[in-house]
Amino acid sequence: MEHTPITDSSRDVNIDIKKKLRAQKWKQIKKNKLLYLMILPGILYFIVYKYLPMYGLIISFQDYKPYLGISGSEWVGLEHFKRLFTSPDFWMIFKNTLILFALQIFVFFPIPILISLMLNEVRHSFFKRGIQTLVYIPHFMSWVVIVSISYVMLTLDGGIINSIFEVLGFEKVNFLMNADWFRPMYIIQVIWREAGWGTIIFLAAITAVDPQLYEAAKMDGANRFRQMWHITLPAIRSVIIVLLILKIGDVLELGFEHVYLLLNASNREVAEIFDTYVYVAGLQQGQFSYSTAVGFFKGIVGLIMVIFANKLAKRFNEEGIY
Repeated sequence: MEHTPITDSSRDVNIDIKKKLRAQKWKQIKKNKLLYLMILPGILYFIVYKYLPMYGLIISFQDYKPYLGISGSEWVGLEHFKRLFTSPDFWMIFKNTLILFALQIFVFFPIPILISLMLNEVRHSFFKRGIQTLVYIPHFMSWVVIVSISYVMLTLDGGIINSIFEVLGFEKVNFLMNADWFRPMYIIQVIWREAGWGTIIFLAAITAVDPQLYEAAKMDGANRFRQMWHITLPAIRSVIIVLLILKIGDVLELGFEHVYLLLNASNREVAEIFDTYVYVAGLQQGQFSYSTAVGFFKGIVGLIMVIFANKLAKRFNEEGIY
């Protein structure tokens, strides 16, 4: 099989094409410079707080000593990872984290979609805006406030819920110290704080649906429920898939503050997760290398889950995140 030799003229043509493409890219960047300027703070955020700290992952393979620094600390290889996987607490923490993640996926995730669908059916704009405001407000309260309100409502001494139980003749329930109530309390607080805020993206996606589709469905005799099921949901399916993939990527990232505020000696067996474990091992006990290894493990699992979920979405002919 003969190969066509690459002549100087063909090289010059390729160079010219590359130069033209490069010039076109710069022209587009200059044309849309304000848009690039808008995304600059987001890019800087990820560079400073997400990518630059990755250099610190080196200490997960070292016996890190702060006074020696990263360059002077002794290398121990995979010693900290072996310690993590052989720790008697590992499987307890792993199970607790997966259970709370499953609650977020199967209980919490569908609720913003349902709220968005119901709000979309409200025709009175004043009433609709009022409901939106009420469900958005909890998002702007910190977890300290959310947990404090729950504490006031659920405490044994003077709590509203237990006072009602007492009036009705039932026994008081120690919600805060009972391990069986930790997970229901956790997911209810997540729904209360984040469900309303999660509707923003879904409502924005619903507004992009072509109104002519609804008019055609009405002419065919479809009621409001049928329109929602056959038009609205399929129209926002791609948005749901993308958000679900991103949510799956946070499989071991449940948030430190919320769980730590609910954690106590009585519910540790069901409440301890990787985030609180890293805090205790890293900051309270000073085991910097070991806690970094735990964080590294979380990141690897999250990456694997994102890739798996994205491939699964592509297999079902859905748009993924890449």
